[in-house]
Amino acid sequence: MLNLEIYISFGLYLLIILGIGVFAYFSTKNFDDYILGGRKMGGFVTAMSAGATDMSGWLLLGLPGAIYATGLSQSWIAIGLTLGAYFNYRIVATRLRTFTENYNNALTLPEFFAVRFPSKGKLLKIFSSLVILFFFTIYCASGVVGGAKLFQSLLGMDYTTALWLGALSTIIYTFIGGYLAVSWSDCIQASLMIFALVLAPVMILVHFSWGEITQALVDKTNVTHIPYSNLLFNVSGIGVISALSWGLGYFGQPHILVRFMAADSVQSINKARTIGITWMILCLVGACSVGYFGLAYFTMQGINIQGETVFIELAKAVFNPWVVGIVLSAILAAIMSTLSAQFLMCSAVLTEDFYHGFIRKNASSFELVWFGRAMILLIAVVAIWIARNPDSSVMSLVGYAWSGFGSAFGPLVILSLYSRNISGQAAVLSMLTGAITVIVWTPLMQFLGWNDLADLYSIVPGFILAMTVAVIHSALFKAEVEIAERFDQAVENYHQQK
Repeated sequence: MLNLEIYISFGLYLLIILGIGVFAYFSTKNFDDYILGGRKMGGFVTAMSAGATDMSGWLLLGLPGAIYATGLSQSWIAIGLTLGAYFNYRIVATRLRTFTENYNNALTLPEFFAVRFPSKGKLLKIFSSLVILFFFTIYCASGVVGGAKLFQSLLGMDYTTALWLGALSTIIYTFIGGYLAVSWSDCIQASLMIFALVLAPVMILVHFSWGEITQALVDKTNVTHIPYSNLLFNVSGIGVISALSWGLGYFGQPHILVRFMAADSVQSINKARTIGITWMILCLVGACSVGYFGLAYFTMQGINIQGETVFIELAKAVFNPWVVGIVLSAILAAIMSTLSAQFLMCSAVLTEDFYHGFIRKNASSFELVWFGRAMILLIAVVAIWIARNPDSSVMSLVGYAWSGFGSAFGPLVILSLYSRNISGQAAVLSMLTGAITVIVWTPLMQFLGWNDLADLYSIVPGFILAMTVAVIHSALFKAEVEIAERFDQAVENYHQQK
């Protein structure tokens, strides 16, 4: 039975987040505010919001759990993500901010693609919206699973009840406050996440010496008969490539890219880069340390736990009750920050790209906001249904969705911002190639008996094939004159704002 102090500090966090949602509700004047916060986010808010949105429950549950289960070989993912995030800031963020404003003030990626390539605008809007809805629903399910595991461990309830309680805690404030609530609360959530991830491994080192930790891991290998060196770096060449390739996913994640679109200026994004990358490195090092030290700690205690709960159980073991409540709030913060952004993105796609784009072109802003809120509820129910299996893995669900977005959108986003010659048809082919490759790669390689290639993270072939198709098509068939001319104008405007 957990102490009352834990429930008090945890409950206080929930009340603060819901209060932000209510305050944001009264600050939301129109659909632009609801989806992008009126493009008024400064550098600090942009950095914290992008970071918290990116680092979902997998940072505090999935990544530590993977390292707890297989060793530090999984830390290659952290290296790949850091490199990917840095280059995303450098080559995508500022251009996307100005390009989307120049292309009819696009509020979503599907809308941007449609205006960027008008000859295939409707087709691109439909296909990109379907990709977002398919992969984001799976992504949302990962957040729901993470929330369920947290509430299950905290309150000792059954998985189904914890599933609904965890999901509702995010749905309510996203439903009420929209983008303003999500971005403002992300600043609090990002601060909690870095506090928890830095403090937890430090507390282990306070309690135990490095020699004791190392000896515990050696003892672990004696039981499992896995060489100690393999426990640290048991990874093949394909494993390294797969882990590093997580960084490619950044170029196509709609919920992260929309944070750049909402920044108030290019200068704010440049400021956000330094803040965001520093925050990210500290969080990833902390997450890897939690998994590694958690393995040592529970080996010393002779306790077996479920891998993705290592941070939860470690916090309960080494912190006083008040701090445990704060640390567990950080886990919920990581889950809520990403899950809320995903709900909001799905809502934006269904509202702006389908309802407003094809069904009710003259709908009022009031109508669009409330239709968007209704779509949040719809997506949430579907995500909860997907997450209903108590054996669901946060890491595997995130990995699949991350690969899908990175392959379908990543190459197209880069080419849209840098190539004047890419045509609408090339854009469609690139998007479809990336998405389909991710879906069929693993089962196809397994069917053919190529097990080594089946282990290759699907974003690698998906990203490469999608980029190759677009480049070859653009070399053979030049873009329409009006597309190239408008691109040149957007580039000129970008350099004026830079």
